[in-house]
Amino acid sequence: MRYIAAYLLLTLGGNEAPSASDIEKLLSSVGIETDSERVAKLISELEGKNVQELIAEGKEKLASVPTGGAAAASGAAAATGAASEAPAAEVKEEAKEESDDDMGFGLFD
Repeated sequence: MRYIAAYLLLTLGGNEAPSASDIEKLLSSVGIETDSERVAKLISELEGKNVQELIAEGKEKLASVPTGGAAAASGAAAATGAASEAPAAEVKEEAKEESDDDMGFGLFD
């Protein structure tokens, strides 16, 4: 993944056909060791191909991948229905317990 990311960064920077040495130089500048065989394979696989077209093709392929969202949505609806039947005091108690668990640290703070 790091080699692909480096290749994409180089193309975004204006280098339309990065070489293996370009990728190795970029990765070594941030302290990442490279595997020359993997870099060479990446370069040979992408040789003569337009990166923007490859990204567009990949998006089309990912659009057809099922994600299982329908099952999760029906499960969430069932959980919501069960929670609405619980007494109000129990719901308040659960909310208080949950807020105490994070001890003031939020995921995106």
